[in-house]
Amino acid sequence: MLDDALKSQLKGYLEKVVRPIEIRAAVDASAKSVEMVSLLTDITNLSDKITLVEEQNSPDRTPSFALTTPGQEISLRFAGIPLGHEFTSLVLALLQVGGHPPRVEQAVIDQIRALDGDFSFETYFSLSCQNCPDVVQALNLMAVLNPRIKHVAIDGGIFPEEVEARQIMSVPTVYLNGDVFGQGRMDAEQILAKLDTGAAARNAEKIKAQEPFEVLVVGGGPAGAAAAIYAARKGIRTGIATERFGGQVLDTATIENFISVRHTEGPHLAAALEEHVKEYDVEIMNLQRAEKIVRKGEYLEVELANGAALKSKSVILATGARWRQLGVPGEMEYRNKGVTYCPHCDGPLFKGKRVAVIGGGNSGVEAAIDLAGIVDHVTLLELDFKLRADEVLQRKLRSLPNVDIITGAKTAKVEGDGQKVVGIAYESRSTSDKRVLPVDGIFIQIGLLPNTEWLKGALELTPHGEIVVDSHNRTSMPGVFAAGDCTTTPYKQIVIALGEGAKASLAAFDHLIRISAPDEKEVKAA
Repeated sequence: MLDDALKSQLKGYLEKVVRPIEIRAAVDASAKSVEMVSLLTDITNLSDKITLVEEQNSPDRTPSFALTTPGQEISLRFAGIPLGHEFTSLVLALLQVGGHPPRVEQAVIDQIRALDGDFSFETYFSLSCQNCPDVVQALNLMAVLNPRIKHVAIDGGIFPEEVEARQIMSVPTVYLNGDVFGQGRMDAEQILAKLDTGAAARNAEKIKAQEPFEVLVVGGGPAGAAAAIYAARKGIRTGIATERFGGQVLDTATIENFISVRHTEGPHLAAALEEHVKEYDVEIMNLQRAEKIVRKGEYLEVELANGAALKSKSVILATGARWRQLGVPGEMEYRNKGVTYCPHCDGPLFKGKRVAVIGGGNSGVEAAIDLAGIVDHVTLLELDFKLRADEVLQRKLRSLPNVDIITGAKTAKVEGDGQKVVGIAYESRSTSDKRVLPVDGIFIQIGLLPNTEWLKGALELTPHGEIVVDSHNRTSMPGVFAAGDCTTTPYKQIVIALGEGAKASLAAFDHLIRISAPDEKEVKAA
């Protein structure tokens, strides 16, 4: 099932295994079971430390397989065939069950092992979801490290009855002990923050003890990573506070315009950015949301949501942007119940159904094209009287037989039955007619909104919420710089954000030199 090149690469990884791995497969006569066994057989043949046991009439989901090792209590199972984005999850699980140390900070490992309680997790994923592997890998790791944690990763495409019964319309969706625990991307630190209720307070105390920085970066996307690296390379005390390292890049499926890299995926690039930052002496503070910035004497102070505050002589704001919401009734009520913002992640859950895409720019048209190959029918709604996407994308869209395009359509309301989406209400801007389009899913692709609400009143923002910066990335507050998608810099692109982050860092360093330089009287006295 695996090609020779992949087998060779996987064989090299499996040489790192230091203890036996037992794969216990729940199988039947179905084609999917045969496919799964073919994959597992290929893997077993690559290492003499791996054995495969097939179990007929198993009480577990079928097809599925568990990974364990003699003498260890590990409850880790894949229900389905973890290829696509999840193949990496399978490889990491094999290595970790096989005793290879995880690339995770020791403090996180200690926190996982110290969790007190019985936790049974189920994660629903799709093979095309770029947000799912982080969750699957985090929970697999937790199951390896703590015997009281169980995890099953479930391919919703192979178990559609469960998806339907639980009305799962967004992946990843995680259940804990039978109840919904969370939806969307989560890493180990975020999961631990929800399980370990005292973690936030301990983290706040740790942050309060931080000495002042010379450069403090707020935001961990491309601009923030570049700013931190450039500052650290100057040998000055540098910190980076971010809600999630990688930012919006984590939600980007395919990247093909990153110069010198022909193809990559958002999560891979985000991981590479974080690894690069960690090569330098940068204090990384994850899961931190900034709420206020003020000047107190010689220092700028950034107040955080957990009650702690960070001091620095200069600050670089790189808070990025997020998906813009429609702002209509029903949108929040039915989010993850049919309303979604990620066609790559959630598209497979709507196979054979009718969906709407809101937005006629490149993102919206690309989403409609992708979904047309999965769902029964796509209707694209655009507020303007014409689409704004590139002409080549428009031609492709119009060539598809199961796509309708409605322009001049003002979205009015998300219709639902109390549990899930049943339609989208809109008004024609040409005729003022009000209509309801019956759909099972709504994919919103109407652009980005800067993450700058917390800065209102502190520094100059445009009416759209962008931070106003000059050619040196200076803001209206002395000592505060900004870079990336949260600023007035045009063209929101990863490569531009990287350059702007570097430029903001160089400008901050120049600022530090100037404020620390002796004045004319001091020079003469010397």
